[in-house]
Amino acid sequence: MNRYPVWKYAIIVIALLVGVIYTLPNFFGEAPAVQVSSAKAVVKVDATTQARIEDALKAANITADAITVDSNSIKARFDSTDIQLAAKDAIQKALIPDPSDPGYVVALNLLSRSPAWLTALHAEPMYLGLDLRGGVHFMLQVDMQAALTQKTESMSGDIRTLLREKNVRYSGINRNGVVIEIKFRDNQTLQDAKNLIADQFADLQMADAPDGIEYKLTASIKPEAVRRIQEQALKQNMVTLHNRINELGVAEPVIQQQGLDRIVVQLPGVQDTAKAKDILGRTATLEVRMVDEGSEARAAETGAGAVPFGDERYLDSNGQPVIVKKQVILTGENLTDAQAGFDSQTQEPTVNLTLDSKGSRIFKDVTRENVGKRMAIILFEKGKGEVVTAPVIRSEIGGGRVQISGRMTAVEANDTALLLRAGSLAAPMEIIEERTIGPSLGADNITKGFHSVTWGFVVIVAFMCVYYMLFGVFSSLALTFNLLLIIAVLSMLQATLTLPGIAAMAFTMGMAIDSNVLINERVREELRAGASPQAAIHTGYDRAWATILDSNVTTLIAGLALLAFGSGPVRGFAVVHCIGILTSLFSSVFFSRGLVNLWYGRKKKLKSVSIGTVWRPAAETAVAKAK
Repeated sequence: MNRYPVWKYAIIVIALLVGVIYTLPNFFGEAPAVQVSSAKAVVKVDATTQARIEDALKAANITADAITVDSNSIKARFDSTDIQLAAKDAIQKALIPDPSDPGYVVALNLLSRSPAWLTALHAEPMYLGLDLRGGVHFMLQVDMQAALTQKTESMSGDIRTLLREKNVRYSGINRNGVVIEIKFRDNQTLQDAKNLIADQFADLQMADAPDGIEYKLTASIKPEAVRRIQEQALKQNMVTLHNRINELGVAEPVIQQQGLDRIVVQLPGVQDTAKAKDILGRTATLEVRMVDEGSEARAAETGAGAVPFGDERYLDSNGQPVIVKKQVILTGENLTDAQAGFDSQTQEPTVNLTLDSKGSRIFKDVTRENVGKRMAIILFEKGKGEVVTAPVIRSEIGGGRVQISGRMTAVEANDTALLLRAGSLAAPMEIIEERTIGPSLGADNITKGFHSVTWGFVVIVAFMCVYYMLFGVFSSLALTFNLLLIIAVLSMLQATLTLPGIAAMAFTMGMAIDSNVLINERVREELRAGASPQAAIHTGYDRAWATILDSNVTTLIAGLALLAFGSGPVRGFAVVHCIGILTSLFSSVFFSRGLVNLWYGRKKKLKSVSIGTVWRPAAETAVAKAK
């Protein structure tokens, strides 16, 4: 009656092992580290970079506990913060000889001290939020007026191009703030232009009026389009910030919209505030120029002569100089999209660019007039330009689609496309609030949170063991197993634990033990009714299950609502709460019954169970004595 089959015990043992393995990394703590990542699209972090770092540390008599390499960065772990700071200085001197033109980002970080065998099993500690780990908090204000101005300027250029292509004569076109003003010599031309613009630019609203001897057409962005442009600018800025923050190696950064024009950025574990601000302010733009292939330019490339007047010298991805003309053909403003792909003929990795109407027309004209010549695509970051590629123009290129190829890996093509697509901000931002939370404050929060959960756990265990005797011990073991599962699941999901999450753990303990209280009281009721101990255990668990399921499902619904509609600390609470509800159903019922069955199920003639005093109603006791 009260015996589990072997497979159920196997599930319990497997769950216990998984829980222990994935909970263990959280007890090893974190070590100070220095992280090195690329500061430019054409600078790669590889084995050569690692060797330079190791040589720099050796020259400074600094020993690293471990040096690890991943796809984007190299991380060196040290024993103390003093060694960490000294190592950062040594690495910076070796990798960045010119501070005005840094090729690498060297930042302070924190890494888990988990042993290698746990890391090999992908057992990582759960992420800690800003309130527990320390870090930096920024609030950025987005200049929405600048976003509208940029959009209006772009539309102004597109309208100018459209009117020229359709042979609609105008006497002047200019942008006045976020309004486009176009002047015509006669009313009929104005009406033709108005119809043409209305057909091609649905986001514009227009009004016309006489202006002296001429006629003026005024175009402005519709209110609904204004809201959409502002929303898109905010979203693009958030994507851009996320891409930049990846260079800092921040685990689970928080990037959230606040209001209509503000973005909150929280970087847990970041110690280098100045470096974080530098990365957040990073920009990347694109320029297309023609390569000067004259004899003087060729001599300048080899170092045998000076750069000709009207030209500039840049380096390509291999460090080779390229002499390009100063005249800019296209800029990143004409770029609407950038995606990595493969050449249909050679299968080489490529970057596929999409240009706006103005850029398409210019690019078509330039490629038609310069067949057989080289065109350089230059990426500018922090004022420094580097040639991504300089292909030969084989034929006229129309349609607004451009393909960049040439000695790129798939990873490099993807990185370049990402930087071009979201490398620059859609609208300027400024930091209006900056707050730093030190690691010591985070450690204090962890200590207080840990103490609250621990003391709550101890009091609950003491009460259960005193009131329910051996069944209370089983309940306490189930509660311990539940906490183990919560931490293991959070670690496996790499979720972020915050102070509200610790509060949710304490709350979940109450929910979990409540299920065992229901079970124990059901067993007591059956014993009062005169059922045998084995029958009381079986019936008690079966009848309590429906009540436990109902109460946990309703609580889970509330948790899912918090998860879906909440933000920030509310979501942190909801994540742990929902996970705790699911694990408590497993531990409080399945696991605890396994313990009871293992202890009592093997006894064929069970006369009593240790579940505390089974109180009987006074009337029933009197009747029993009379009999």
